[in-house]
Parts: sequence; C-alpha cells; structure tokens
Amino acid sequence: MPTVTKTAHQKGDFFVDYEQKVFEDVKAEPGEKALVTFHTVAFEGSIGLVNMLQATRLLRKGFETSVLLYGPGVTLGIQRGFPKLGDEGFPGHLAVNNQIEKFMAEGGKVYACRFALQALYGHGEPSLIEGITPIAPQDVLDIVLLHRRDNAFILDTWTL
Repeated sequence: MPTVTKTAHQKGDFFVDYEQKVFEDVKAEPGEKALVTFHTVAFEGSIGLVNMLQATRLLRKGFETSVLLYGPGVTLGIQRGFPKLGDEGFPGHLAVNNQIEKFMAEGGKVYACRFALQALYGHGEPSLIEGITPIAPQDVLDIVLLHRRDNAFILDTWTL
C-alpha cells in the first residue's frame, strides 16, 4: 500500500500565488459611474455578499457607485438580528448588513424598491437599514436607463 510522505498543510500556508496580478488595476476616470443591481434573496447564496464586496471595490476604484435592490433583492436591505435588531445570531449573520453599511459610509448609494418591500415581502420603509433610499417601482427601470445613458458600468445580479 502506498505511503503518504508529504507533511500536512499548516495554518498560514499558501495554496496559490496571491502576489501575481494578470490585468492592470483599472481606476475610474473622473465622473465615471457604476450600478450594481440585486434581484436575489438574502441568504440564498453568496451573491449578495460577493457583489456588495464588488460594489465596494468599484467605489474604492473611484466610480460613483450605486446599488439597486429590487424584487427579492430588497431582502438584503432589511434590518435584522437575533434576539434583537443588530445582534448577530451567529458569526457572519449580519455580513451583508455590515457590508451595506460600510458601502454607504464610504459614499455609496443604495436604493430599494418600495413595491417589492411592501407588496412582496410585507415590510415598510422603517424596516430598511438606515441610509437606504426607498424608490417607486417605476424608478427601477429609470435608474438603470440613467446609468446606461451615462455610459456607466452596470453589473446585473439575478439568482432566481
């Protein structure tokens, strides 16, 4: 029977080359915009957190960055916690909420569709994380069209 002679991996070992970057580090030109849209349910996968990290990265690259929560995406912007709002029920429970708050604190804008908020998920505007701007359902298309007109980078996220 073959014997394994390699030593076990140790905490702190690297498995990949974290130093090599293949593409140039793109920065926004003055006035460039970006829009990240979310049509995804909170906690149904990693896309909510991953694309909030992408939105934050776009912001830090100099893009005037907005996030649009619509349809089930509004569930990303709801205050949560357990047993009280703001309490982390388990490690990572508030990761998306924390990332949204960090994004807004760094100057990003977040919008949430009022129709989805109330008609689909039974929440009112007071349920939103402070700083999120509620918008009319007609504004969901218009914010995309405005960003398109401004030649913005648009990252659409659909997981349903």
